[in-house]
Amino acid sequence: MRNKALRSEDVMVEDQLAKWRVPEPAPVKEAGAAKAKSVITISRETGCGATQIAQKLADALKMDLMGSKIIQMVAESTEMSEKVVQSLDEKEITKRDEWLSALFDRRNLWPDQYLQHLTKVISTIGRHGNAVILGRGATFILPHEETFSVRIIAPWEKRTENALKTTREEAQRYLANTDSSREAFVRKYFNADVTDPAYYDLVLNMRGFSIDSAVKAIIAAFNSWKS
Repeated sequence: MRNKALRSEDVMVEDQLAKWRVPEPAPVKEAGAAKAKSVITISRETGCGATQIAQKLADALKMDLMGSKIIQMVAESTEMSEKVVQSLDEKEITKRDEWLSALFDRRNLWPDQYLQHLTKVISTIGRHGNAVILGRGATFILPHEETFSVRIIAPWEKRTENALKTTREEAQRYLANTDSSREAFVRKYFNADVTDPAYYDLVLNMRGFSIDSAVKAIIAAFNSWKS
């Protein structure tokens, strides 16, 4: 089953590469369409509904959704990372490498092989634009001035209900462990606190929002961003 899942994700990456290879059409103003080259990053607490929100948001804005599992797979695969990286032309590669150098210097990072692949993959997606990136520290990689960064949170009880598959104790253990793992990941690789609201353009608490109303709220904020 795992090999089948990997093949499926591999096909998704290949489809995305094929899309990037198609010449970009002249920009057309269309209701609901995203701004050219725009990227939205989504950081989230476990069990808040962010995966559904990201999918609906990408669909509504006609953007590509880059999920954390696919990014993780690409970052761990040298072959696939190289394919993604090579999808940029020389000018865009130069711009990407300049901001990665600035990122490493600014945060005093000493990138290992995984971080090098991860940052190159996410920053390549950033250079192509028109994407919603879920997780994997994208908020801390892409330039703030070119990225609309969202943090989605929810009350503990609501998250517990969303994650409930067996017992409440197991659901809460899952929430705590996953949140802790994500916080440790950002702390280790980016010397940052993923819960700090200062890193985000919008922090959305799902306490009073449905999935659809959350999508509408993010789109409204995104359309007002640098308008």
